[in-house]
Amino acid sequence: MILAAALLAVLAILLAWPVPLAVARSAWPDRAPGTALLLWQAIALAGVLSLIGSLLAAGLAPYGDHLLAALRAFASESVRGSLPPGTTALSGLALAAALLLGGHLVANLVLTVVRTERQRARHRSLLLMLSAPMPEAPRTRLLDAEAPIAYCLPGTARSLTVLSAGLVDLLSDQEVQGVVEHERAHLRQHHALVLVAFRAWRIALPWFPVASRAQDAVGLLTEMLADDEARTKVPDPVLARAITAVASGGGVLGEPGADQPAADPSSVERRVRRLVHPAPVPGYVRVLVPLAAIALVVVPPVLLAAPAFTG
Repeated sequence: MILAAALLAVLAILLAWPVPLAVARSAWPDRAPGTALLLWQAIALAGVLSLIGSLLAAGLAPYGDHLLAALRAFASESVRGSLPPGTTALSGLALAAALLLGGHLVANLVLTVVRTERQRARHRSLLLMLSAPMPEAPRTRLLDAEAPIAYCLPGTARSLTVLSAGLVDLLSDQEVQGVVEHERAHLRQHHALVLVAFRAWRIALPWFPVASRAQDAVGLLTEMLADDEARTKVPDPVLARAITAVASGGGVLGEPGADQPAADPSSVERRVRRLVHPAPVPGYVRVLVPLAAIALVVVPPVLLAAPAFTG
């Protein structure tokens, strides 16, 4: 168990800083945002599993040589109110930290989801009062605002796409179509679910370096994925002009309060550059990155369960 705890601790450290930093500095994610999003999710999940698993293995080491046996012994000793030989204050703190951290992450995820749904419900109520439906675009509302604004509002019953009068006046019909397709792509691909999970992770672990970096990266990748779907409906230059025009006009693309980097100048530049100067996806990215993502998620449970590492 001690060997497993040490290996998981090393993996957690690697996934907390060096690995995310290397991915964030790479050029290929802009070319393959879907693959990059898969990798970021694997890094996040594996990082949490490694951190909790390391603490759990260290805390359960006095209870047995194998994870399942140690868990059974822990339950039995807890009922009797006794401690096994070899128990130290350090192992007790590690076990308590693992349980508290796991509970904290789950509780924070639930609270973030509930809070987000309540905010969207209030937003929807206000939106229905302050906007008008667009007959030519189903499930789309027109907001009477001069600033160029476009965002989607996910909902369990009915999702909405919101455009401002300022955006409709600023862009051509084809550019508006590109913006609408972009926002609807967010809804079809359920980006809100991914974003709320990473937001909850950042809120729960503000001291964890990868949490904030991952949220920023994932937010930009979802924008690129929506761009990729929109570019199947309108030409790349048209979509690039729409993105640039909205950003230049001080407008907003993305759900208000969603912490998405859609309007950040560097993010806008990266999105436009990949549309104007598309580059092929490297062959190794298509094969090696998905395999690496799978390996990252599989390794922590294997290290915890395999007798070679827990014995």
